[in-house]
Amino acid sequence: MLFNRDWTPLELSLWVSAWAGVLALVTGTGLAWIFARLNFRGKWLLEGTTMLPLVLPPTVLGYYLLVALGRRGIGPAFEQAFGFPLVFSWPGAVVAAIVAALPLVIQAVKPSILDLSRETEDAARVDGCSEWQVFRFVTLPLIRASLLSGGILAFLRAMGEFGATLMVAGNIPGRTQTLSMAVYDAVQANNLDLANQLVLLLSVITFALLFIALRIGDQVRRGSEA
Repeated sequence: MLFNRDWTPLELSLWVSAWAGVLALVTGTGLAWIFARLNFRGKWLLEGTTMLPLVLPPTVLGYYLLVALGRRGIGPAFEQAFGFPLVFSWPGAVVAAIVAALPLVIQAVKPSILDLSRETEDAARVDGCSEWQVFRFVTLPLIRASLLSGGILAFLRAMGEFGATLMVAGNIPGRTQTLSMAVYDAVQANNLDLANQLVLLLSVITFALLFIALRIGDQVRRGSEA
């Protein structure tokens, strides 16, 4: 069972980051389209709220999530419905990583949607496409480079998440201890050899993916200038 097995810090980091990256990309793309295409009362408030993880201290963000997902929030109802808790478990780490990564996805995808020609989408509507079909078959293919870039950034943000994840999921070896937390524990224990190995591993993964994201961003900018 995924909820009872023991994870290495690398396995758990990759697992949590993969889930968080995909879910943040899906949610962030939907929100980016809403912010770029729709006007409604309270839009500024919703958009500002999604940006809060960029400016709030991670411990404050983690505290809000802990209250929302814990016993005083949706925790009991969620556990009764799905059979596992969100707090102090890897699903809680996924939720914390999604919230932390969401602003990066929105900021990566929204400009591409704003730059799209409305004429292309309107032509699809004239041909009888529904709004969902326009979004699925016209908008998404045209912003695929930004989607890939946003997904990579979300994965990277999830890989580096520490403060909010610590508050929500804890630092339980084999259960919720990610690479970032393992580095912290190694330094606290003065095990610098282990800390160096973990830091090198984390740095190689993040630098490689960040390089890919930057190259994709350059291609997007060159394509828009052509």
